[in-house]
Amino acid sequence: MPGALLAAMTDFGKTIANAYTVEGEALDLGRGVHDGKLDADAVVQLPLATMNRHGLIAGATGTGKTRTLQLFAEQLSAAGVPVVAADMKGDVSGIAEPGETGGPAEKRAKELGQDFTPTGFPAEFLALGGIGPGVPVRATVSDFGPLLLGKVLDANETQEQSLSLVFRYADDKGLPILDVSDLRALLSFFDSKEGKEDLKGLGGVSTSTIGVLLRSLTQLEDGGGKEFFGEPQLDIADLLRTAPDGRGVISCLELPAVQDKPQLFSTVLMWLLAELFEQLPEVGDLPKPKLVFFFDEAHLLFDGATDAFLDSVVQTVRLIRSKGVGVFFITQTPKDIPSDVLGQLGNRVQHALRAFTPADAKALKAAITTYPRSELYDLEELLTQLGIGEAAVTILSESGVPTPVVHTRLRAPLASMKPAADVNGAAKASPLYAEYGTAIDRESARELLAARMTTQEAEKPVLAPKRGTTTKEPSGDPVKDFLGSRQGKALQREVVRGMFGLLRKRL
Repeated sequence: MPGALLAAMTDFGKTIANAYTVEGEALDLGRGVHDGKLDADAVVQLPLATMNRHGLIAGATGTGKTRTLQLFAEQLSAAGVPVVAADMKGDVSGIAEPGETGGPAEKRAKELGQDFTPTGFPAEFLALGGIGPGVPVRATVSDFGPLLLGKVLDANETQEQSLSLVFRYADDKGLPILDVSDLRALLSFFDSKEGKEDLKGLGGVSTSTIGVLLRSLTQLEDGGGKEFFGEPQLDIADLLRTAPDGRGVISCLELPAVQDKPQLFSTVLMWLLAELFEQLPEVGDLPKPKLVFFFDEAHLLFDGATDAFLDSVVQTVRLIRSKGVGVFFITQTPKDIPSDVLGQLGNRVQHALRAFTPADAKALKAAITTYPRSELYDLEELLTQLGIGEAAVTILSESGVPTPVVHTRLRAPLASMKPAADVNGAAKASPLYAEYGTAIDRESARELLAARMTTQEAEKPVLAPKRGTTTKEPSGDPVKDFLGSRQGKALQREVVRGMFGLLRKRL
């Protein structure tokens, strides 16, 4: 046995403590385990200064990924760092309430030689468009953009490019696309003769592509798009708040009510990240991040994504660290994440993987290749034998060097690990609910088209009827010609029906 390896094995605690030593603030993840024995000297910590180097929390279902997310969020909040967390099952909401004494959490704390003081943390509960309990989160279609919208619509590259043309035309003509009905109005316009002529300067959109997009829009409306797209749009600054006591606010995006809409919620998470990237200034490396973002069920973001979409994700993840934002992807296996993204995730917490089938065994071997080689463990054996609340950890040290992989028994959260008792009540009591609780329907593309038609009809002279069939001459204004066409009149009828529907609701 090589001398270095023998020394490492005989003084495991000192080896790990030296590798994970931190001069500045840090998250305490737990204690190292070797040969089945917990070593209280093997302190495993993650520097706050390297949290913007991003990370991965992976593992099979039921191995403790959600509790690890909660452990990170609690300590970040205590350090004054705001957090955004996707709450897939609703049990992260318990972070607002103190944990229970005498339970598994306190037992784990005693095992690790740590104090256990049940604590609740400042939290905001958000919900996509108000679907389920939480402050409604909305975005306009224009702000969402063609790439993200194309991902929600499961569009191919041709359809994605066509959406880009529609968005550019709307910008040039001053037609706000706020909700799905606005986009449908524009697509219907481009399917007309007048619309195709007007679009020639930017490039054409085929009738078949428009038909596919219109059908996809109908599915999107039924799948949560009607509630999510619109105003008032979430101000990204509301995710960067601290509580009066200085702790960071944990914004929990409650997703149990939209679990059957994976394309929508995964892309909305990416939109939030893109908004942070667009709006935050460059700050470089900080002693602690401005915000940490936990992206659960991350594999959904990449399923069926076009090359243009993947390029945008890679660029956002690569550059957002200079804005002081850390991103942690949560999924079952590292291979769920594209290699260009995975290579940017410097902090890894790998929970147990299963190898029940040949496919599982293949995934296990692939996962091992993404971790540094270890002199302390057989990683293939270790990853199949980790217990609940245990993980193989490797991070970037303060000097930017990867640490050795260590079998870590993780700390338990201080807050409740059960869903909060009244998420809806807490959300409605929040100041954010007064700002975002009620949807706004202001004038946008659909109404502007209808208004132009009404004005143009009123200005037409009254002519005596003529016998026979005549051909209507084009006016030279493509919008006017569209509104006078069969498609345009159908759009106007839709607007009128919508207006009367709104009137009936108010009455």
